[in-house]
Amino acid sequence: MNGTITKKLQGFGFITRDGQAADAKDLFFHSADLSGVTFDEVNEGDKVTFDEDTTGPKGPAAKNVTRG
Repeated sequence: MNGTITKKLQGFGFITRDGQAADAKDLFFHSADLSGVTFDEVNEGDKVTFDEDTTGPKGPAAKNVTRG
């Protein structure tokens, strides 16, 4: 999937999926879910690709996040 980092906090952030409905929740991602980049190398507004994991304990989350 493709999306954009919309919020980056300390060690985690949120991604809006491309084509996401206005009322849909953004996907959570943790710094450990980044692949090929470090947390310091990504910023709000960066385009990313990722896999969506729907089995997380707190709902859907992004895994294998790469800058794209």
